[in-house]
Amino acid sequence: METLHSLPAVLLLLLCSGTAAFRICAFNTQRFAQGKVNKPRVVDTLVKILARCDISVLQEVMDAKGKAVPALMNALHRFDDLHSYNYLTSPLLGRGNYQERYVFIYRNQKTRMLDYYTYEDLHPDRPDVFAREPFIARFSIANKDLPELVLIPQHTMPLKAEAEIDALYDVFLNVQERWGTEDMIFLGDFNADCGYVAKKRWKEIRLRQKPGFHWLIGDQADTTVREKTRCAYDRIVIHGERCLGTVVPGSARPFDFPKEFGLSEEEALEISDHYPVEVELVSSCKKLQPAGLAGLVLLTMAVVSGSRDSI
Repeated sequence: METLHSLPAVLLLLLCSGTAAFRICAFNTQRFAQGKVNKPRVVDTLVKILARCDISVLQEVMDAKGKAVPALMNALHRFDDLHSYNYLTSPLLGRGNYQERYVFIYRNQKTRMLDYYTYEDLHPDRPDVFAREPFIARFSIANKDLPELVLIPQHTMPLKAEAEIDALYDVFLNVQERWGTEDMIFLGDFNADCGYVAKKRWKEIRLRQKPGFHWLIGDQADTTVREKTRCAYDRIVIHGERCLGTVVPGSARPFDFPKEFGLSEEEALEISDHYPVEVELVSSCKKLQPAGLAGLVLLTMAVVSGSRDSI
């Protein structure tokens, strides 16, 4: 499969036709590990969710042996054989025996991973704030107004959610200094509601109060699967006017996968107790004439076929 993933990026990006949406998703997969991979019904739903997104950022991946994510990727490629996907996984992050990974899964036809790093939680005034430090990645996208974008996932510790959300502003400053960019998206399970963040405390949280940060998933959203709960735990926060200007209006929302795929609450909870949250950006690929597009499709199919034959 390695040959397939190394198809020239320029050729793959040319397969974009006209103006298309570029969807970014964040999903707390709730203790994702080998046990879930061994359940075909769970994997079937997971790959349907992932195949909707050009970049997915998974949290609460507890894949200590590093085997569950590759197995999920294999299932994704079997489900969606029209696209090629790659992934980037963080080290195990956390304190004590409870550790998680952040995982980026991205579609090679639409983006390329440029760089990444784990944030060093060494702020002199607030040492070791994050239970799981942000794992930050920079991607290229096919948009002349926004050619690059930084994604910063975070899964906060519930009882420390206020401090960790506030400290994401320090992460913003660190990324700004390191890569010289203003265009960032913070996303993930912030535990940003229902007792973990008091309403009166929002005015003290810099990521909420500093100018330039746009909270696209609002306080009234419900990002939980259980019918008895209504909490806006999972959020998407954008910084950068260029980035904000590419957002498709109304596209930031939780994705109600149980409703979409006809699952009962019990069936959905086997996958996660969170909805994914998502946002779409405008992708300004150059429009191709039908004949040119057909030729590129045939060329790509030939390359893919040749790659498969050589495996």
